Amino acid sequence: MARAARLGLLGARALALLVVASVALLPLVSSDDGYRHCERVVRGWADSSTGREKDGDKLSLKDLLFFLHIPRTGGRTYFHCFLKKLYTNAQECPRSYDKLRFDPSHPDCKLVVTHDDYSLTSKLPRERTSVVTILRNPVDRVFSTYEFSVEVAARFLVHPNLTSAKLMTTRVLTKSRAVSTLDIWPWKYLVPWMREDLFARRDARVDKEHSSKKINAYDVEDMVMPLHEYINDPVAHEIIHNGATFQITGLTNNSYFDGAHEVRHCVRQHPDLGHIVLDVAKNRLDQMLYVGLTEDHEESARLFAHMVGVQVLSQSGTLNLDLKEDLLSENDPHPSMVEPEEEEINEHLNSTHGWQNNEALNSTSDEQGNGNMTVGKLMEAYETCIARLRKSQSNRRKISLKKVAEANFSKEARKLEHLMLKAQQSVVGPHRQLAEQKGWTDIICSDGICSPWMVVMLGLGIAAIIALLSFAVTTRRRTSKLKV
Repeated sequence: MARAARLGLLGARALALLVVASVALLPLVSSDDGYRHCERVVRGWADSSTGREKDGDKLSLKDLLFFLHIPRTGGRTYFHCFLKKLYTNAQECPRSYDKLRFDPSHPDCKLVVTHDDYSLTSKLPRERTSVVTILRNPVDRVFSTYEFSVEVAARFLVHPNLTSAKLMTTRVLTKSRAVSTLDIWPWKYLVPWMREDLFARRDARVDKEHSSKKINAYDVEDMVMPLHEYINDPVAHEIIHNGATFQITGLTNNSYFDGAHEVRHCVRQHPDLGHIVLDVAKNRLDQMLYVGLTEDHEESARLFAHMVGVQVLSQSGTLNLDLKEDLLSENDPHPSMVEPEEEEINEHLNSTHGWQNNEALNSTSDEQGNGNMTVGKLMEAYETCIARLRKSQSNRRKISLKKVAEANFSKEARKLEHLMLKAQQSVVGPHRQLAEQKGWTDIICSDGICSPWMVVMLGLGIAAIIALLSFAVTTRRRTSKLKV
């Protein structure tokens, strides 16, 4: 009797340990399998993306120039004040800054300028295409993206409600042939999102007394979505976080590569796989004709003129120095339907170079026919152009933000907010790591999609646990009968 009781007790303990082991091992096995799958996906994509060109080719300008414009890096100034001078309108590929609708084999198409990511090269003749881009400090770029989202969305607040704003937008876009900010990635996602939030906050404070005591331009929550909410939202995670890296590697949510979402998801779920994507990005940059830096704007502009400008001039001998069609009109009747961007780029310009070269714009019409443009004259035209462009953009920004006046973005306010976010991160970081530990639902389902294999495994695990528990109960009953 005693022996049977001991055997029954040992059996029950063994079964209990087996149950605990099965419960603990199921998610670990599932998680490990998910990691291996993601590693295969990411490495497979990387292996297919590392085709190198000959080093001797990368510094020579080819037939087609693809300016991969990473948002909020100052690229619009290059477009208006360099490229529009180096290429004629006929040479610019149509529908720049939009999903392109053109035949890249067309002999007159020499310039592609777009926010489309690197995957666009799959639609271009790669052996005849040179790529250039500009990079910026990621933190500053995130701040600038937030500020521009607010600026453009605030232009719609002249309408009485969101429905009216949408109707007017549709009406204007239908009549106009121009490319709107709302057509352009990533603004076609970020601006409507911010616009809807601005109207919701305005409606919520209609009957409330508004407080004007806020001193933090990035946390005026009764008027504008605070920066900390903005950067932690899933929309921002999808588009803004690591945005430049994903754009250079062709993995944005605007990618021509069908597997971009899976690679992006795997890297987010397993951050240690990110170094693989980073290596591909570095390789891509190494193969580009030119890479500029927003923080070193003056030197980068000179380098662009000498590396790219000289080769374009030597190939074509033509130059367009008419600013009338390049600069944005300050009297635009549809302020919410204009193009971006960068008056803040002026923080990086050296004022000692001066802006006294306005005569260059009025005296270079003959040079277009004479073909005697030099790099020095190109830089003079660039400096004059950017001075006028920054003035136009600064005025537009002031007008746009009138409806949300307390969002008074400035260099000083940005530095203060950055310090505050860093302080919060140092406190919240350890707690967030604990909160982000994956539970069963995180392993089985991701982004609302549940893996059938994971569901089956979970079902089998639960069934096994129930069977083991039933066996343990039956064993205990038999042991009790033996005692009696």
